[in-house]
Amino acid sequence: MSLFSSRPPWPEGRSSYPGPQVVREPSDPDLVALKSGDESAFEALIGRYHGPMMRLAVSYLRDRGAAEDAVQETWLTCLRTLDRFEGRSSLKTWVFGILLNVARSRHRKESRILPFTSLFRRDAGEGRGPTVDQRRFGGDGLWSTPPDSWSNVPESKLLDRETIDQVKGAIEALPTKQREVVILRDVAGFDADEVCGLLSISPANRRVRLHRGRASVRKALEDYLK
Repeated sequence: MSLFSSRPPWPEGRSSYPGPQVVREPSDPDLVALKSGDESAFEALIGRYHGPMMRLAVSYLRDRGAAEDAVQETWLTCLRTLDRFEGRSSLKTWVFGILLNVARSRHRKESRILPFTSLFRRDAGEGRGPTVDQRRFGGDGLWSTPPDSWSNVPESKLLDRETIDQVKGAIEALPTKQREVVILRDVAGFDADEVCGLLSISPANRRVRLHRGRASVRKALEDYLK
């Protein structure tokens, strides 16, 4: 007779053991599908992430062809290393983390062959000067010319292709550090803590970069919609 055959089953519900409880997180359906070799799930994932991934890659490499190569390398790396993904972050965070490493590595290689004078143009104005034109404030520090609410602009105008292209252009014109935060936060949809983790920056740095980046994009859109 087995020593443990008469042992009563573990009680259902919360354990009375005073130590920390182990909670099994629900499985990511995308991850489960990918690990099972579901090609349609992989295609759907590419379709969902391709746009934000391209914009993030372009923010580093400044060339669509090079960005496409970086995104393709990212997906190949994901497939090769999927069995080693331990789930400590979301699948989305893991994919974009790989893309950041790929894009930064390619950017470093390309920067070695840039003309010497281009070194002085990188991230011009990063963190310098006021975020908003000081002439828009009165002596009391309050808005004298508040931001436009665009309430008089037809919705069809705000959503048309030309306006969207203006927003994309304004984002691409941002300094790199502002651009990557804006893309991760407002385009890719990462939350604040995920952005800090991906970029290894403090919450304070993330807030400053995001504020400055959004202000610049809004200014460009205001000028366009006047």
